[in-house]
Amino acid sequence: MNTETVYPILAGKRALVVGVANEHSIAWGCALAFRKLGADVVLTYLNEKAYPHVAPLAAEIDAQLLPLDVTQPGQLEALFAALAGQGPLDIVVHSIAFAPKADLQGGLLDCSLDGFLQAMDVSCHSFVRMAKLAAPLMTAGGTLFAMSYHGANKVVPNYNVMGPVKAALEAACRYLAYELGPQAIRVHAISPGPLQTRAASGLKDFDRLLNDAVERAPIGELVDIVDVGNTCAYLASPYAHRLTGSTVYVDSGLNIVA
Repeated sequence: MNTETVYPILAGKRALVVGVANEHSIAWGCALAFRKLGADVVLTYLNEKAYPHVAPLAAEIDAQLLPLDVTQPGQLEALFAALAGQGPLDIVVHSIAFAPKADLQGGLLDCSLDGFLQAMDVSCHSFVRMAKLAAPLMTAGGTLFAMSYHGANKVVPNYNVMGPVKAALEAACRYLAYELGPQAIRVHAISPGPLQTRAASGLKDFDRLLNDAVERAPIGELVDIVDVGNTCAYLASPYAHRLTGSTVYVDSGLNIVA
């Protein structure tokens, strides 16, 4: 894939992108866009099983690669300690989510307490923890991104527990934008349309969601990871330096349709 730099509006910036699992990941689309516009990129990998899938992607864009499992005590702190020794940080993308399969595929009424807490911790509170650690490194301001979905605001069949969890994530983005604004740190929730990612494969009848998106969206096309990455790159650039606290839909207009 061609990652030649054009219009390097992010030159001299450093971006941490969390959540690349493979070349279909939304986080990978973000990493590509940042690198193409001149930023240095740091990627993370979940564990040794994930490493062989992420390492070639990191090499492709000359990115630093560090381990991160937010469920393991101390790993998030260790990541930011390593980054702190390397200079300022300008961009952070949080693109991770998890719910146990039984709790994800069952209705909300049947979601266990443990499953709900796991989903909330990985998918939402880890972003808050990440923001707290990132803020001191954003000495010249910066931009934080978290990945949401339309199911946070409207009922999407089979989205189940992730609906309330993503609603909490979007609210967290607004409150973080308020708290971090005085430090010139901007925070956005990004809400892509349905995308064929590994995480989405856990949703029941996901193919139906994809077909529905094509039929109902005003533009009539599915979005891809590059669309999401380009949006984040714009929001991280000087062109968007007065924008914060938004939930930005990248969905071909699907969210406006009743």
